[in-house]
Amino acid sequence: MPARTANIDLSHRPRLADLRPLVAANPTLLEAKAATPRVTAAKDLKNRAGYADDFLSDFVVPWPTVDQPLAGDVQPKRLDYTHFSITLSRSRRLALYVGVNIDGAKHVDITRSNDTWAYDGRLPLDAQVGEDLYAGNGLDRGHLVRRQDPNWGDEANTANFDTFHFTNCSPQMSGFNQKTWLELEDYILDNTQRWKARATVFSGPVFSDNDRVYRGVKIPQAFWKVVAYLSDDGKPSASAYMIDQRRELDQLDLVFGQLRTYQRSVIAIEQLTGIRFANLADYDGFSNEERATGTRIEALIRGPQDIRL
Repeated sequence: MPARTANIDLSHRPRLADLRPLVAANPTLLEAKAATPRVTAAKDLKNRAGYADDFLSDFVVPWPTVDQPLAGDVQPKRLDYTHFSITLSRSRRLALYVGVNIDGAKHVDITRSNDTWAYDGRLPLDAQVGEDLYAGNGLDRGHLVRRQDPNWGDEANTANFDTFHFTNCSPQMSGFNQKTWLELEDYILDNTQRWKARATVFSGPVFSDNDRVYRGVKIPQAFWKVVAYLSDDGKPSASAYMIDQRRELDQLDLVFGQLRTYQRSVIAIEQLTGIRFANLADYDGFSNEERATGTRIEALIRGPQDIRL
């Protein structure tokens, strides 16, 4: 039998040029939602206790202060979060320094999910460097207070959430979070957990007048870390570290490998930053050695075996 042919009217078949992609019913609303920044309301942060200077019991570690030339650049209100606090720079719109209390005996492991960075509603949005800086380049949204450090006790989940605020974020080359600096942070946190010990860690950028401007933001050339803790014999102790990213900043659109991490003296960090850590230099072996010899000491860290606490 001959094949039957359907009687189909092709007169209304659309031309390829007439076809349009499917679109959402209200694209303007969707686009607006995607472009709306996430902001944590001030009322939701008002009860945060923040950094505690008596966290190490009799070894009181006061909140750092700044030299007179920096005094006018400091946001007058310290921003308190769960187990950590932040002092912000007005001109740079980034943290000048942060401080966190770590309790190794009460640490809680929190798996990182699809976290979103938020603005702190206690400050105007234009006082904080946000997402526009980090898109499509080799910059990481670098936690200054490391995400895991304040995650202890009953408020661990709140602390984890608090670390994802742009006030705690600083532009770091991708290599910053790799290898040596990460090993240093792991070393500090792992040992507080192993010893069920406590530590206080200050971190921040090294700001310079000649820092490179990128997308309207001056990018720090280096970052530092100062650690205060009680040694095995119960004596107050301190140590300091710095990582340099000046070479890598010449090519922001590339991803780089390991940066060079150094152990420095607390005194050297104070001189570089204009930030004063009360009397922590008195408990730092590098600082005491520099005072005795008049020579700047710097030790390259290639791995945990090179870290002196």
